Amino acid sequence: MSDGVADGDLRSLATSLLPSLAEACGERLTNVNWFKADWQRGGAATGTASYDHDGGRAEVVVKIPVVRRELTWLQRLQDGETPVVPRLYAAGVEIGGYDLAWAVMERFAHGPLGLHWHDQHVPRVAEAAARFHAAAGRYDVDEPPRDEPWEALLRDAMESIRINQVENERGWTESLKRLGPRLSALVEEWNARDVGGWLHGDLHLANAMSRTGIDDGAVCLIDLAEVHSGHWLEDAVFLERQLWARPERLKRHKPVRAIAAARRTLGLPVEADYPRLAMIRRLLLAATAPRFIRSEGHPAHLAACLRRVKSALDELK
Repeated sequence: MSDGVADGDLRSLATSLLPSLAEACGERLTNVNWFKADWQRGGAATGTASYDHDGGRAEVVVKIPVVRRELTWLQRLQDGETPVVPRLYAAGVEIGGYDLAWAVMERFAHGPLGLHWHDQHVPRVAEAAARFHAAAGRYDVDEPPRDEPWEALLRDAMESIRINQVENERGWTESLKRLGPRLSALVEEWNARDVGGWLHGDLHLANAMSRTGIDDGAVCLIDLAEVHSGHWLEDAVFLERQLWARPERLKRHKPVRAIAAARRTLGLPVEADYPRLAMIRRLLLAATAPRFIRSEGHPAHLAACLRRVKSALDELK
């Protein structure tokens, strides 16, 4: 059986698999309670539980199924006493005769950070991102970067603006027309970046947890299903983009600058021209946001994207 299980059936299936799961864990797993968090996305049954291990009893999260990519990276990044990802207590790629990967992992005492804003969230997540890049960097990149067809996405964005009557349609149309003649050169410059690193791929505050405190202490990253190859700025601008519509949260700490500083602290490469590359990335993401109107169509977010397009076009001479 594959991941084609309907979301509504996952919890009942997971409940039926509890005896098999307990057996696979050597009867160390107890007190499983399934839940659905407000911030949780995707089709997986998730539960809290207790797990008895050699060092005592741990409070854990059980997840069925787990995307194979996520399981691979959970297993890879277990080095040290305080890994940047959840500690993994038990895992497998099948359970009860079903082809369903599963994991029993650390339950964090604090988080996700997205539930409560604090000015230190940005530098803390930046430090975690750099730690992730460093830890993942021990593994060879064995896949190409994701294909991003910017020309097609921009055409779709212009069509979406027209048919969805996006607020400030005139401003959008004028800005995207300004971008059009420059797009190929900017895409070529972006595509020339170094793509020899591993990225978290879904870096935002809802995927940031802590073992020590909600407002201070080291941050750990969860949800590794989107890990992929690329350039560290992709993670950095992705994090920043989540805050574009809340500019007051970007006044004290800038995500791109914070991740660059954290990488330097760990001895990771940071290009001299990274501010320009970051600006190109911002422009490409902001300009194509109307293409994804269902997920990025909030008026405040689109207005923030338009401001980014205008400022980036002025800055990128």
